[in-house]
Amino acid sequence: MTSILMVCLGNICRSPLAHGILESKLPSDQFYIDSAGTANYHVGDSPDHRSIAVAKSNGIDISNQRGRQFKVSDFDTFDYIFTMDDSNYQNIIALARGANDIAKVKCILELEDTIQLTHVPDPYYGDISDFQNVFQLLEKVCNTLSNKLQNITL
Repeated sequence: MTSILMVCLGNICRSPLAHGILESKLPSDQFYIDSAGTANYHVGDSPDHRSIAVAKSNGIDISNQRGRQFKVSDFDTFDYIFTMDDSNYQNIIALARGANDIAKVKCILELEDTIQLTHVPDPYYGDISDFQNVFQLLEKVCNTLSNKLQNITL
C-alpha cells in the first residue's frame, strides 16, 4: 500500500482539504492518505468549519479528521510527504534524519506546472471564498497527483 501525508501549519485548513480531496480520488485498498501540521496548535481538533463546509459542498466529508502534529516517525510511515508551503517544507526537512527522509518531501504545487503559485495560500484569516480558492487549487493538483500515483511517475 502506498502512503501519502499532507502537511500544513496547523492541520485544520489546507492539509485536511488536500487529504480529503486526494483520498476521494484514489482506491482505499491501494492508498493510505493522512494529514498533519508542523505546529501543535490544533492537535485533536476537527478541521476548520470552513474547510469542512467547502469540502462538503464538493461532495467530500472531512469532518471526522482530527488534527495532529508531524512526527519524525512519519518519515518511516509515509512514502510521500507533501507540504503546502515553503515554511512547512523547511520545518519538515529540519526533522529529517538523512537523504532518504528528505527525498520523500515535496511542496505539493511543484507537481502542477499550470499553477503559477509556489505555495498553497493559508485561508485561515480569510473568508469562505479563500477556502473555496484553496479547494480549487488543491483539486487541480490532486488530480495530477492521483494520475501520477496511479501510474507511479513521481
